Amino acid sequence: MTDPATTGQAAAAEPGAPQRQVVLVTGLSGAGKASILRGLEDLGFETVDNPPWPVLQRLLEEHSARRLAAGVDARTSGFDPAEGAALLARLRQAGLPLDLVFATADDDALLRRYSETRRRHPLATSGRVAEGIARERALLAPLLPLADWVVDTTALATPDLRRMIEARYGAPGLSITVQSFAFPRGLPREADIVLDLRFLRNPHYDPALRPLTGRDPAVAAHVMADPDFEPFWQRMTALLDPLLPRYLAEGKKYLTVALGCTGGKHRSVFAAERLAAHWAAQGWRAAATHRELAAEATPAPAQASAPHPAP
Repeated sequence: MTDPATTGQAAAAEPGAPQRQVVLVTGLSGAGKASILRGLEDLGFETVDNPPWPVLQRLLEEHSARRLAAGVDARTSGFDPAEGAALLARLRQAGLPLDLVFATADDDALLRRYSETRRRHPLATSGRVAEGIARERALLAPLLPLADWVVDTTALATPDLRRMIEARYGAPGLSITVQSFAFPRGLPREADIVLDLRFLRNPHYDPALRPLTGRDPAVAAHVMADPDFEPFWQRMTALLDPLLPRYLAEGKKYLTVALGCTGGKHRSVFAAERLAAHWAAQGWRAAATHRELAAEATPAPAQASAPHPAP
């Protein structure tokens, strides 16, 4: 039987692999572009944020650094998204290993962040943050469908964002994210595979377990005590395990498996942790993230004395 860890390392070390890697980071103001750039810098990328557009063009076309990350957004002097799309097409056609990362978040999250920091939105000419967000979404719309990775930070905690960046750019091979979520709050946008765990007995209905999460041993014991859990687990891993080396062989670099339940707090959290550990023990680069737990950990918006932050 092929060892997945060995397979991954061998595939990553193939001769002729590109020695240069460029990441262009864009997206909505307040959605986490700066955090993504800092994470890439920590991984050894040379980073530059918001240079004038002609300078950025020269950097992308001429810079010889093996790993370069550059940020561009609505603040970038002379930036035209249509020109940006044309430049991306030209560089990719020339064979440059180039990733476009697009950071986004929903309007409520962006409004809350601007309210908390009281910073002025770069496109809010009238001082209304909502107006600036709408204008920026329209401005950057041509780049969104070209993105290799769309990062929705609406309910994403900073440590989880850093882990996602490390998983994607920290080492070669297949990077696996196992994400828990709540179905009533929508499917994760980045999911490649979605499985529904709502058939399992819900710990929410046990008053002693309700305030806990799937990371707690008592909740884990409750889920595993369900007579249908172990047969489900065996069938799930038998289905998914053989896919990983095939994804790797086909050149897939990032895989997100989303496990959902009703509240995204108990069953899906436990199963996501266990599945990530199962694959990590086989040598795969796998990590668990929890969308609803991250959302609960996000502080509630402060009550502002005015409807919009002062410039």
